[in-house]
Amino acid sequence: MQSPTMPPPETSSHTPRRPRALVLRTSGTNCEVETARALDLGGAQTDVLHFNRVIENPELLDPYGIWVFAGGFSYGDDLAAGRVWGMELRTRLREQLRAHVARGGLALGVCNGFQVLVESGIFEPDEPAGERSVALYSNASNHYECRWVELESADCCCPWLEAGERMPVPVAHAEGRFVVRDETVMDRLIAGRQVALRYVRPSWADDGGGTEPAPYPYNPNGAAGDVAGICDPSGRVLGLMPHPERNLDPWNHPHWTRQEASTAPREVGEGLAFYRRMVEVAESALV
Repeated sequence: MQSPTMPPPETSSHTPRRPRALVLRTSGTNCEVETARALDLGGAQTDVLHFNRVIENPELLDPYGIWVFAGGFSYGDDLAAGRVWGMELRTRLREQLRAHVARGGLALGVCNGFQVLVESGIFEPDEPAGERSVALYSNASNHYECRWVELESADCCCPWLEAGERMPVPVAHAEGRFVVRDETVMDRLIAGRQVALRYVRPSWADDGGGTEPAPYPYNPNGAAGDVAGICDPSGRVLGLMPHPERNLDPWNHPHWTRQEASTAPREVGEGLAFYRRMVEVAESALV
């Protein structure tokens, strides 16, 4: 990781350009270091910057093709998880985020970062200012959930997700239950290919896994439609509650020693593959 005040490294015709990624943090975030490591390992040139510096000088955002809102407990989850930071984003930098996406940039929100993006309204550009038809609410279990789950990519418009692909990842949140105002909202999200990731019965489950609706604890928070992540209408902004940056190596998974002997060992964790594909999409936009 480099300081964002340093000049970019020199490039030559023999040195491929690396996409630049910026991990944003604020008071209470605690996942910025491992998120930056995931992006670096995925092939990006990554910096970490406090959100206040960006508010002071929005031009600091300009060199970066990837913006990531890190997980944690921004502002202590006061009012609601992600609400204060989301209000800051909506009132101070929403137009910059929209412009970033319009010119082909990518944005990601993980756990608290997803909550922040939901609060900002970026997933619902047609909703009136200050109104939302989706939210992330308290877990149905009424307590903090910290466990491994399995996700399946839906048929969505996010360019670095492939429909049907599975990804085991951990969750760690108390307010991650995806809810919608009514069924028409869910129908609209599905029709618009904005439902990106769903909780599924994991392959390590006692019943062997499956694609039918995932009961607790496989759906750890009671999310409507088993939704774990959504994207904006362009597909270039993705938010999800689980943490891909916590599954970068095969041995991060608690069941890695139970892998069948006939199965070729994985070189990287599924979470790293997730970040690599994101960086590849950003790299394809470089000229």
